[in-house]
Amino acid sequence: MGMKAKITLGAVVGIVVIGAVSANAGSDGKNSGSGGDKGSSASTGHTSATKGSGDARAAGKKKAAIAGDGEYRVGSDVKPGTYRTTGNTDDMCYWERAKDAKGEVDSLLANDNVTGTSYVTVKATDKVFKSSGCEDWEAVDPKAKGTPASSMDGDGGMYKVGTDIAPGTYRSAGNTGDSCYWERTKDAAHGLDSIIANNNVKGTAVVTIGPNDAYFKTTGCGDWKKAA
Repeated sequence: MGMKAKITLGAVVGIVVIGAVSANAGSDGKNSGSGGDKGSSASTGHTSATKGSGDARAAGKKKAAIAGDGEYRVGSDVKPGTYRTTGNTDDMCYWERAKDAKGEVDSLLANDNVTGTSYVTVKATDKVFKSSGCEDWEAVDPKAKGTPASSMDGDGGMYKVGTDIAPGTYRSAGNTGDSCYWERTKDAAHGLDSIIANNNVKGTAVVTIGPNDAYFKTTGCGDWKKAA
């Protein structure tokens, strides 16, 4: 099983599209969004987090909880909880939650290829967490606060609502070729039931991120700006 490409199960688990075909499940299994950092306010917020923006890194650069390359037993090598990786610029970051260490298709619980930032919740019932080509993962403090931005990089990955970005209605323009994909989620487990809504967009995209949403994911889109 390739470590850096979504296989069929991962493509289904992570990105069920409601009324559209997902940009994240290309013919090669990788995200269709292009790499690169557009430098929006929310992206800047991620960078400044290492200097005390109020999220899991508020106290400054911490020792990584999980190295970006490796296979880890849940409960002994890594603790259950929510983790975050950021600064992934080449679309080579791949992670996987698995129910056993057999390495088979049926072992997969969820997986994803990442550009920018990703959050993932490793559950106590998981057996293995795999990470390949990623920046190191740091534990996220569920009580951490931040100063949410009102704009974000359209290819920045995942943003925590209320910490990284503010709730509200956002607009992204100039999207071509159906490569823009967005997703509202209720958690970071990346399961079928995690998704509240999602879509592939060509042209202008408009989405309302609710105050009860947990995360917003965006890949291959133009930068998002909150409506006045």
